[in-house]
Amino acid sequence: MLKLCANLSMLFSHLPWPERFAAARAAGFAAVEIQFPYEHTVEQLQGWLNQHQLKLVLINAPAGDLMQGGAGLAGQPGKEAEFASGLQQCLHYATQLGVEAVNILPGRLAEGSRRQQALATLNANLLMAAELLGQHHIRCTVEAINRHDMPGFLVSTLAELQQLPAHPNLFWQIDLYHMASMGEALAPLLAQHWQRIGHLQFADYPGRGAPGSGALDFASLFSQIKALPYAFWSGAEYRDNNGDMGWLASLPGQQDDAALRH
Repeated sequence: MLKLCANLSMLFSHLPWPERFAAARAAGFAAVEIQFPYEHTVEQLQGWLNQHQLKLVLINAPAGDLMQGGAGLAGQPGKEAEFASGLQQCLHYATQLGVEAVNILPGRLAEGSRRQQALATLNANLLMAAELLGQHHIRCTVEAINRHDMPGFLVSTLAELQQLPAHPNLFWQIDLYHMASMGEALAPLLAQHWQRIGHLQFADYPGRGAPGSGALDFASLFSQIKALPYAFWSGAEYRDNNGDMGWLASLPGQQDDAALRH
């Protein structure tokens, strides 16, 4: 199934936050995702969502210093209490706003740390998060990020995702851009592992622009996702060149915008 949502942390980023919700609705989206919503209050976010009849479907758990070039929280030995505290903050936002899925970013290998120890910490944190979020009927996802954009990232490939622990509420977040950046074959990944995927994201490769700006065959990829029994969302998370949504008009078999109205 192809259900599209807009990532407001990257799309319409030339606009102030309240206007991004309006722009997403004007483009036809019924759902949005936000990487880190914590600069806004729950009340602010709920107001913008209600005003524009939008559903917030995904947020990230707090990741410490990750976006400033640090190692983050989830895979950092000694940061377990900070990760747990951030997860509680995230849970408050997720439950109050009706979020369907929370994404955990594994983070980078900290300087001086051993990879084996970092992965053990990550595994324990993922299992704890999956269990806690599951109690509130919220999917827990974990995302692989390419090591070209984020050198030293702990989980970057399909093989590394497969080595993470199993839990009935732990899913993969697959970003087609990051997977393509690591040389993964996208069509076989989707065909063989869709049951493990709890959220999809996409941008073209190279460049992380809109579909059609790079080399990926989005007509084929979108058709494949639409045909899969995959039931969750696919988030547009790309550098949007001031809100150009021209690619939406070329969605295969979606002239009625059915992919947006869920």
